[in-house]
Amino acid sequence: MQPSGSLANDLPLPVRNFAATHRILLIVFAASVLVPFVCLCGYGYFDFQRRVADANDVIDRLARVGVEQAVKVMDLNEEIGSRIIDILGDGGDAAIRARESVLHRQMNDIGGGYPQVAAISVLGVNGELLASSRFYPAPNVSISQREDFRKARASRPHPYYSLPLLGRLTGLVVFNTAMGRTAGNGDFLGAVMIALRQDYFTAFYSDLASSNEALLIGLYRDDGGVLARYPEVKPGINPSHNTAFYQALASGAKSGHLRMRSTVDGVERYLSYRRVGDYPLYVTVGYARSAIFAQWWPHLMIVSGLTALPCVVVWLLIVFSLRRLREEQRAWERWQSEVGLRLSAEAASRHLQRMGALGNLVANVAHDFNNLLMVVAANMSLVRHKGFSNAEPEVLAVERAAANAETVARRLLSVARKQPLKQGPLDLATWLPAAAGLLHTSVGHNIQMRVDVPRDIWPVFTDATELELALINVAVNARDVLPPGGRFDIQCENLHVDNDAADLSAGDYVTIALTDSGEGMPAHVRERAFEPLFTTKVVGSGTGLGLTQVLAACEQAGGTARIESVVGQGTTVKLYLARYRGSDMAASLQKSTSQHDEQRAAPASSVLVAEDNAEVAAAVTAVLEMFGCRVQTVSSGDEAWRTLQTGAVFDLVLSDIQMPGKLNGIDLAERVRAAYPDQKIALMTGYADELGRAEHLHVPVLPKPFDIDELRALIPE
Repeated sequence: MQPSGSLANDLPLPVRNFAATHRILLIVFAASVLVPFVCLCGYGYFDFQRRVADANDVIDRLARVGVEQAVKVMDLNEEIGSRIIDILGDGGDAAIRARESVLHRQMNDIGGGYPQVAAISVLGVNGELLASSRFYPAPNVSISQREDFRKARASRPHPYYSLPLLGRLTGLVVFNTAMGRTAGNGDFLGAVMIALRQDYFTAFYSDLASSNEALLIGLYRDDGGVLARYPEVKPGINPSHNTAFYQALASGAKSGHLRMRSTVDGVERYLSYRRVGDYPLYVTVGYARSAIFAQWWPHLMIVSGLTALPCVVVWLLIVFSLRRLREEQRAWERWQSEVGLRLSAEAASRHLQRMGALGNLVANVAHDFNNLLMVVAANMSLVRHKGFSNAEPEVLAVERAAANAETVARRLLSVARKQPLKQGPLDLATWLPAAAGLLHTSVGHNIQMRVDVPRDIWPVFTDATELELALINVAVNARDVLPPGGRFDIQCENLHVDNDAADLSAGDYVTIALTDSGEGMPAHVRERAFEPLFTTKVVGSGTGLGLTQVLAACEQAGGTARIESVVGQGTTVKLYLARYRGSDMAASLQKSTSQHDEQRAAPASSVLVAEDNAEVAAAVTAVLEMFGCRVQTVSSGDEAWRTLQTGAVFDLVLSDIQMPGKLNGIDLAERVRAAYPDQKIALMTGYADELGRAEHLHVPVLPKPFDIDELRALIPE
């Protein structure tokens, strides 16, 4: 094979800059996409705003027409009422009853010819019907307890407009204009009520809207009450007073515009409202926003299609140019083939190295688990051989093996950053001295250990279990290198870092320095100490994951880990943990304790367990039944969702995250939160993928294997 220099002489490089030409073509392509897109977006926006402005003009014109009609009707209404009050004078109930026949004819002559007037009634002091334009003789009816009569008495001399009601005598839907009568000495003499037909206004509004379903036209009181409306409101539906429209009417505004969603029919509209003269009434006209969108969208699609035609031509030219450019690059690519082959060989070599590292990992893990499983199998055989009696030593051995297996699994998940974390504020001033006993046990009682934690040490935010495991890993490494009588010191201090470093950002940190008086590390060992699977111990005595877990725990707490070591003088492992700047620690702990006590108050009556592993489901079910719960188990998230959709009610839904089917545990939690917000749900997992989604849902997550007390704390009252 010829060297690359010789190949370059045989095949000279093209003089063109292919990368620059390619970038220019891509820029032209991006411009041919973005410029029309931006122009279309701008055109679509302004076209939509223009249509909104046109709709506002339409509703303004219709509102003025509606106001003119309402003013004429209300002026005529007031004139009719005034004439009748003048005819009645200061006559009392007896005088009016005596003149009932004459008054019946006079009221018919005054108001009987107007289509909007359904009836004119004269009411006595106590609300008895004394005379009517529609009936003679007037029926024996009293409305003393009706709102419009009481309001007419209280609001005189101003008229009161009632909400629509069904006339008991006329059978028509009307709203009354009630005007109170007052004697010369100020005494209340009764009221004159003019019943206005609601269908008169709705027919007028229907003609005004030309049956356009996008339009809404209505007559409202100043308190938001609906007197007449097109389209008509179904009986019993009243608008909400907690809206911008109601607030605008209540403020006494003469006119205005609003965009709001109706609380009656749920349609979003642009509204124009105007006051009806000096009356406490408003005419409101609305235009449905969906109708504007329905007109605007097809038009925009047509314009987009016409715009796309020249763009397609430009795109085809660019594609053709790119293809020609690739053909011209073939000579250069042939020159690069030798480099590509060499790079492929190097990549294959790296792949083989990774496969070798993976094989080492599998071998180490298999070795540790085989040892643990051997302990479990042997001791359980002894228990069975003893007939399950006097088996306490064997059971304790099984429990220790299971605990060691859990530790190995947790270490692997931590190194892979897949361990579910239980992060929270941690006060090292109280936590670290409490953990000193366990650390002393890990390092060995023949080693002198000292813990120095200042009282003013800053709090950190971390998983206490992960931090404890990291300290134990360092302590175990120190135990293996320290002779009897050696020293192992733990010292904490606050540290402020001014400048960013490769592995540490500027900020406040708490450092935990773990120093041993051993022989120290050579430089080549110190540089590789944090590498996964790297170990200097004899085969079978270590996995090479201890310090890797230490680094992972520190990085998950917002910091890092460093090693300082001098051969013959000992080693210091420094853990950097980011300072926690949350709320007061004592208040946080008190709140946590209070919540824990509340959660443990009483067992639930029913629990739905979703778990695809039958043995795990059986174990969880046994624990829950021990707590007095009724348990139903399903094997997938899909089956759990179907169970809830049947109407079944549970005090707690407990679901695994990784399950077969369309829905995993987090998908199930999202659906339950959306459809049944009051349903309590919790998740359990031995794997940390997708836990970010669970945090956003504020769903409790139990990491497997979990303690039964953690499960007990989730059971609601």
